[in-house]
Amino acid sequence: MEKIWIPSYPPGVPAEIDYTRYRSLVQLMDEAFTQYASRKAYSCMGKFMTYAEVDTLSKQLGAWLQSQGLARGARVALMMPNVLQYPIALAAVLRSGYVVVNVNPLYTPRELEHTSGAESIIILENFAHTLEKVISRTSVKTVVLASMGEMLGTAKGLLVNFVVRNVKKMVPDFSLPQAVKFNTALREGASLRFQQASLGHDDIAFLQYTGGTTGLSKGAMLSHRNVIANLLQNEAWLQPAMDKPPKVESLVFVCALPLYHIFALTVCCLMGTRVGGMNILIPNPRDIPGLVKELGKHRFNMLPAVNTLYNALLNNPDFAKLDFSHLKLCNGGGMAVQRAVNDRWRAVTGKSIIEGYGLSETAPVATANPADSDEFTGTIGLPLPSTDIAILDDAGNELPLGEAGEIAIRGPQVMEGYWEKPEETARVMTREGYFRSGDIGIMDEHGYVSIVDRKKDMVIVSGFNVYPNEVEGIVAMHPGVLECAVVGVPDEHTGEAVKLFVVKRDPSLSADQIIEFCNGQLTAYKRPKQIEFRSELPKTNVGKILRRELRDAMA
Repeated sequence: MEKIWIPSYPPGVPAEIDYTRYRSLVQLMDEAFTQYASRKAYSCMGKFMTYAEVDTLSKQLGAWLQSQGLARGARVALMMPNVLQYPIALAAVLRSGYVVVNVNPLYTPRELEHTSGAESIIILENFAHTLEKVISRTSVKTVVLASMGEMLGTAKGLLVNFVVRNVKKMVPDFSLPQAVKFNTALREGASLRFQQASLGHDDIAFLQYTGGTTGLSKGAMLSHRNVIANLLQNEAWLQPAMDKPPKVESLVFVCALPLYHIFALTVCCLMGTRVGGMNILIPNPRDIPGLVKELGKHRFNMLPAVNTLYNALLNNPDFAKLDFSHLKLCNGGGMAVQRAVNDRWRAVTGKSIIEGYGLSETAPVATANPADSDEFTGTIGLPLPSTDIAILDDAGNELPLGEAGEIAIRGPQVMEGYWEKPEETARVMTREGYFRSGDIGIMDEHGYVSIVDRKKDMVIVSGFNVYPNEVEGIVAMHPGVLECAVVGVPDEHTGEAVKLFVVKRDPSLSADQIIEFCNGQLTAYKRPKQIEFRSELPKTNVGKILRRELRDAMA
């Protein structure tokens, strides 16, 4: 196909990238750890960690993991927020030849049971009670237990752990007698021999779990090639913004988005490693006053976020008092950036939000607006270097410019497939190698793509995907529910919220009872925020509930 978007590229951005310069992410990490050894790599709660320290500690943890008898390619789950242990564990798992399984720390026991499949897990103690409830039904044999304070130094670490455990009561009781403390694993690993793995492009680096239309998550298999390619694509795309003054020796990234999410993993953590930058790790981005206070301590250059976080920052009275003189780039992803938010953001910071688009299956970025632009286009931008975008009809035929169809993506960042789900993989991949996104969009004559609808009924809450089938499947288990349906509704705080329609089986059923039932089964962002009872739900002639009709009735 003709790449009509290339003429719209900013000067200096190549049409293609060469991802073969690295054999694996391990080689990329080794290069960074050596080249930037003395630089600060991460900051968290006032504690800094250099690249040399990440290098040493990840080898120690890797040696300990290898001593547990894990075979090459074994899956190791990481269930932590943005704390210093995460990048150590990430590097350890990859350098040891294992596969990282990123797990949302807020998962319920049911969700954790169906998304891991890992033999080992490194988990923050705050969430250990969840693991305890399902560990006997998983493949997990090795548990490494981290704490909020253990990497912050002895005195501060003890204080932080005391407050977290005893004052804020953030660590529910649990019993995992087989668990080994994170610092114990590091200490024992220091006396063991680390055997660095030799990996290639085709080896799987991550199982990045994404929602499924069946209600169960699917693990997108991201190879070392996929992730390296997307790193280099992003680096080439962002370079025009990086070249703008002021010149900085080491970029400072604000990592407020969770590292278990593919957006922050690639654009903050791994991109930071590639360029020798420092990531400011924010364990709890919902604490906006705390986030703003932390930002006041740094001259930050990159601030990737979702629309809801940008909006929340703008609504904090102290945010506008920060120093934005070194801010080079604000990436918007995960959900649509609203023009009103962008306009307010630009008025306060002097920078527009550069909106992009991608999915877990594309590692993640597929399109983005020019990084050096001050214009808000309202689109998801242009295909990145080495990326093809096609707009397809239901039969898989390419549509003319300006016609709406399914956005399909082809490039070296597109996943290898879904873990142990060949039928699901076949359903989304075309014979020409395109990944069918499920999003409906159009492309204009300059190559800019706009999303106009979602083919899937997915709801996006603060950048996180919520699949109606999963929520409906849980609600339907309530004995008082006859039928139910889920749709997304606009929400000023989260972009969208989950609305639940219910036909009662038990006339006495209340909304509070349904909410209580969901609390133990679904992560907070998946839970219904609105509940409407109806005598019946609209259906097709074969009995399928018409979610679209429910949405249209609210318009």
